[in-house]
Amino acid sequence: MNVSDYDFELPEHLIAQTPLANRTSSRLLVLHRDSKQVEHRTFTDLAQYLKPGDTLVLNDTKVLPARLFGVKADTGAKVELLLLKQLDTDRWETLARPGKRIMEGTILHFGSDSKGAPLLTAIVDEVGEMGARIVRFEYEGIFNELLDRLGQMPLPPYIKETLADRDRYQTVYARHEGSAAAPTAGLHFTDDFLKQLQANGVKLCPITLHVGLGTFRPVSVEDVESHQMHSEWYSISEESVAILNEARARGGRIVAVGTTSARTLETLGQRFGERPLEACNGWTDIFIYPGYSYRIVDALLTNFHLPKSTLVMLVSALAGRDAIMNAYHEAIAQQYRFFSFGDAMFIT
Repeated sequence: MNVSDYDFELPEHLIAQTPLANRTSSRLLVLHRDSKQVEHRTFTDLAQYLKPGDTLVLNDTKVLPARLFGVKADTGAKVELLLLKQLDTDRWETLARPGKRIMEGTILHFGSDSKGAPLLTAIVDEVGEMGARIVRFEYEGIFNELLDRLGQMPLPPYIKETLADRDRYQTVYARHEGSAAAPTAGLHFTDDFLKQLQANGVKLCPITLHVGLGTFRPVSVEDVESHQMHSEWYSISEESVAILNEARARGGRIVAVGTTSARTLETLGQRFGERPLEACNGWTDIFIYPGYSYRIVDALLTNFHLPKSTLVMLVSALAGRDAIMNAYHEAIAQQYRFFSFGDAMFIT
């Protein structure tokens, strides 16, 4: 299977640069897997496609203000760090720019106090590939408070403007900090719409997967099966596994909100098989592409993704490559907005 099978031409003007003023005013493309039929609706029409007894699985991760701008301690040259993954209390996997100037042993400073001393210091412990750096932070006080003070939201590179409201890059149900990117399919929901779905008999089930940027990187090898995913941390509680086990036992439909929720659910499916799920946490590098048989996910709400990305492959595994490519070409023809602040697709 070749990565070129998942390529398509996307006009630049369809890449959404800013969020819509009303979260629920997005458009919704509905793809029926059985008939391959496509419908064009608005996001709140999702309520018509969710049935009483359906379980809506929401990734409640919260995006960190993970982009730090600072200077090299020895030269004062400007640098940027993007926090990807917490390894220990004060050690993080990061992306560094400019990578060629930030080598092992480099000391970076961020912010300054009233005496000009840095508020946050990073020492580079290891150098990885593609700009990756393992850094160790030194500071006084509480790290998350310093990060909230010094950091910026890690918006995708195609979004040029700084958000006036940080919360617009958070889902309304975000609870657990740790992500380098938002689970963007969830950005469409409001509290009121979720309450409406619950009143209609839809159950809500929170799970957590802290999103790393590896999820969104295009596949750089021609043979899809040679691609290696970056690992990401997931967690599921006793309360949530009880909801999922009850739904599976009665044959209820499990609807994943976003590819991050889908990958977490399928990680659980691989871990427990046909046995009841158990509360757990750990790292997952699951890579879902056509040929994979879904074990838990019955339907998926998602945004429109990058050409040649692992996310296009994931949705193709659920609906079929031809059906997804046809739906994407239809979305482009109908001027749907793509990527993080774009419109949504419901695969049912």
